[in-house]
Amino acid sequence: MRMDRDHAHQLLSASHPRMAALIARSRRYEIQPAVSLRPFDALAESIAYQQLNGKAAATIWNRVRALYPKAKWLDPEKVLATSDERLRAAGLSRAKTAALKDLAAKTIDGTVPSGRALLRMSDDEIIARLTQVRGIGRWTVEMLLLFDLGRPDVWPVDDYGVRKGFAKTFGKRKLPTPKQLMNIGEKWRPYRSVAAWYFWRALDDAP
Repeated sequence: MRMDRDHAHQLLSASHPRMAALIARSRRYEIQPAVSLRPFDALAESIAYQQLNGKAAATIWNRVRALYPKAKWLDPEKVLATSDERLRAAGLSRAKTAALKDLAAKTIDGTVPSGRALLRMSDDEIIARLTQVRGIGRWTVEMLLLFDLGRPDVWPVDDYGVRKGFAKTFGKRKLPTPKQLMNIGEKWRPYRSVAAWYFWRALDDAP
């Protein structure tokens, strides 16, 4: 489904003057669906980045990739054949090593669909399939849906930045709970990805 961005901006802006003001002053929603997506590579990188700052995670991820020189894409069979010791030496924790191996195994057995298969699946189907992988939670899959697949109606209510951006935009002293945010977000269907984008932008100029 291609997104009508003009319609998305009109709908969100009409929902509240503060939302309109946020959109007017922010960098425009610019997510484009990836032309080709390898779920194994995207999720492997997500696992490496979990709970680390960007620079530290990038260093570790580059070391992991260096274990497979000349390979444009990671091969799940080769990852599965790599000893835990080598992956740990690259900087992955024991839990992340186990998660990466489980991701490789579930890619080989078809639990993790191909990129082409993902394009034909609904958001809920993708979340149900990918969260079967050890170490992959709903939030990680939502980021894949939102940023890699460019799905228009992803609403990551557990995301701290979205909750904080909402509170800042609407002058709330307390962050909304995920359940509250789920209810609030109903008015932004079917463009909740765009709403999330602008709540992240609300924090770009945060003191």
